[in-house]
Formats: sequence, structure tokens, C-alpha cells
Amino acid sequence: MTTGTRLPTGAGVGLRLPHLAEVVATRPPAAWLETHPENFLANPHATELLTRVAAHYPISVHTVGVSIGSAKGIDCHHLRRVRGLIARVDPVLVSGHLAWSTHEGEYLNDLLPLPYDEETLALLVRHVDEVQEGLGRPYLVENPSSYVGFGTSTMTEVEFLSELVRRTGCRLLCDVSNVYLSAHNMGYDAYAYLDGLPVDAVGELHLGGFTPEEDESDPGSTLLIDTHASPITGPVWDLYAHAVRRFGPVPTMIEWDNDLPPFATLLAEAAKADVVATQARHPENRRAVAC
Repeated sequence: MTTGTRLPTGAGVGLRLPHLAEVVATRPPAAWLETHPENFLANPHATELLTRVAAHYPISVHTVGVSIGSAKGIDCHHLRRVRGLIARVDPVLVSGHLAWSTHEGEYLNDLLPLPYDEETLALLVRHVDEVQEGLGRPYLVENPSSYVGFGTSTMTEVEFLSELVRRTGCRLLCDVSNVYLSAHNMGYDAYAYLDGLPVDAVGELHLGGFTPEEDESDPGSTLLIDTHASPITGPVWDLYAHAVRRFGPVPTMIEWDNDLPPFATLLAEAAKADVVATQARHPENRRAVAC
């Protein structure tokens, strides 16, 4: 099936295992749901429940273990397993990270950064082509949360992502919270970052919470850590409104992975995203929408 024919219009939420049985039993009013396939590949019972959920909601599959930036190549066995799950739930979108997370057959619990240069770009072009061919679907690549950069980089992140899109035909998952966090940590303009991305390539937006921590290398300064453990902050909502005005009504997903609240809290964040998006697209109706 070709993706994009039944994309959801409202904001969705991440479906994590602690909420899975509740969603099956109560069918809450979520516009759509996003899952990490790695949580299901070795869990037949959870996979069966997810299959039941997929009969009632559009599903997005967001991979965390494909590791398109790994120098040793894509794990074909893992890719085949992900494709098997995709065949069962027929997702509307499939995505993953601009990062690497495997080394010598070991899966790391981190999404690690890459230098932005021609050598890395050529590697990722090969890997994204392999992933899209292996999954039989377009793959959306998500911008990372950044804490350090490489002195050897010859491109900005926006230039790197834009060229990856041009060479592979992949699309982008723009994590607005990651843009805000990285801009703070790395000292660039978050709004200029969004303005530099190719509009037609952005197929999904993410929003999530972060945690401020003192920067031990620079006392008195604060780092923002991508914890997905809190509500979305006001400045990120403002940046999200700008993203909606630039990219249009693409599907938006609320991420919350740690200190997981009741599912109703996630639905409330999604409802707020819908209000912010409507107001961004139709500022003349702002007062009516807010009421």
C-alpha cells in the first residue's frame, strides 16, 4: 500500500506499552497513534494487541534501532523483522532517526550524533536507499537532539538533511522540540532552521518535553535534555505555530516516554496541539478557537 492516502489530520500521541491494554479496552478518542516497533518484535502478546488497535486507528511506526548512521551498515535481519510488523499493522508513516545506535552487533541505548560531511552523506544515502527498498515504503528521517557538534562538519544540519532528501527521495520528520532544544544547546536560530528545511519534504512533526540541567562544562549555563518526560513548554508551542505556518497541516505527534502520565494527559496535549495549529493557520479566528 502506498503511504499518505489516509494520513490523519489531527494531532496523535505515542502509544507506549503501559497504555496498550487501556487503548484496546477503551478506544479513547485519539486521532492516531505512533509506536516503536522494537517494543513489539519480541513480544507476541503486545503485537497481537497492536494489531487489534490498528483496526481502529491510523498507526505510525517510528523506528529506534534501524541506525542509518552506523558505519558497519544496516542490520538486515532487524530490517526484515520491522517489515514483518509493518505488514501486520499497515502504518500510514514509517520513520527513524538521523543518528547511529549500533556498533559491532551491539545495540546502544542512545541516538548518537554524526559529522555532517560528504563521506557521512554518501553513507546515509546508501543506507536510506537500502531501508526504503527493504521496507517497501518511504522513510522519514528525524532531526536529532544535539549537545555537541563535530569540528570536521562541512555542512549545516539543514543542508545535510536537504541533500539527503534530494539524493534519496526520503522525507523528513521535523521534531520541533528537538529544533528548539538543539538551537538552545548549540547556539543557533530555531526559526531560521525551520525556514531552511525543504517544505515539500516535511511529512510529520513531533512535539515532546525536555529537562533543563546545569552544563557542568560551563557553570551557570543550562543544557536542555531530550527526556520526553514533561509537558511541552510555551516557547516550543510558539515554534510549533511557526512550523505549521511553514509546512502546513502535516500530522503532528506528542511524544512522552518517561515518567509516563495517564493517557488522558497525552490526549490533552494533542488537543492543545490542534488548537495551536488551527490558530496558526487561521489567525483571524484566534479568539473563537481559544474560547
